Amino acid sequence: MMPWILSGLGLVILLLAGDALVKGAVNLSLRVGIPALIVSLTIVAFGTSAPELLISVNAVLVDKPGLALGNVVGSNTANILLVIGIPAMISVLHTSGCRCSKSYIQMLLATVVFIALAFRGTFDILAGAVLLGALALMLADAFRDTRNHRRDAAIKALSDADGLEDVEGADPDMPWWQIVTFLVLGLVGLPLGADILVDNASIIAERNGISEAVIGLTLVAVGTSLPELATTVMAALRKQADVALGNVIGSNMFNLLAIIGMTTLVGDIPVDQEFLEFDLWVMLAASLALIPFVFFRLDIGRLWGIALTLAYGAYVTIVLI
Repeated sequence: MMPWILSGLGLVILLLAGDALVKGAVNLSLRVGIPALIVSLTIVAFGTSAPELLISVNAVLVDKPGLALGNVVGSNTANILLVIGIPAMISVLHTSGCRCSKSYIQMLLATVVFIALAFRGTFDILAGAVLLGALALMLADAFRDTRNHRRDAAIKALSDADGLEDVEGADPDMPWWQIVTFLVLGLVGLPLGADILVDNASIIAERNGISEAVIGLTLVAVGTSLPELATTVMAALRKQADVALGNVIGSNMFNLLAIIGMTTLVGDIPVDQEFLEFDLWVMLAASLALIPFVFFRLDIGRLWGIALTLAYGAYVTIVLI
């Protein structure tokens, strides 16, 4: 029982530390004059994915690479089937207003490239370079689109206070001592939480005859998707979930390109046969399931939410059997 408790503790530390790091980094950047747009595209994106990144890096360092790959593949599957499915059962997600077809195509391309690299048998430094190169292109394209959009909308300046409302954790009045406190808590808590979670998740796997990959695909993946799930559920309750689809697409692209890309800098990640035969294709199928909502502008109603959630339940059942 203790490994489960400690795994939960490690996850809580990770989530709290990731939130603290985002708040500290955002407000530090704004204090030193970095525009809100740049903060949104870089610091917030990296900060909110810090738990997944630390888990993957730590898993490779302690020779548990299956946990790292399972975390990314499982998180992407959970992001679509759970993070969209559960809120949709609460309230209709009006994703018809989300103009994200371009980002969705980029996500599909990233998924296909990721799967193709996986069939090399190992995510090594070469594969990591490809993924990180694709990430750089994606961020550059997003920056250009956002800059053009803001210019066309005649927004006065990127650093205006009006731009701060879209930046997670932004507080222009936050004192320096609080910014430093958030940064310290984040930088200390992230590696601590990752270490506790990876160690105890590995113990759970060994005691129950389950591979690290399966633990990564289920326990760790769902755990690291909890912040996105909680945010989307609250948005659904407030009838403000129209951007849920765009958020999931962005998160999945970042997971594929950045997390594994950066992790290869500390070590190779072998790809188990199970991923090649099943899990990667489930991730791709879940991604393709978004086509009606992206291209045909369908809202995601309760029946769709039930279908997506049941699909995830079936997937986890198959993985654990």
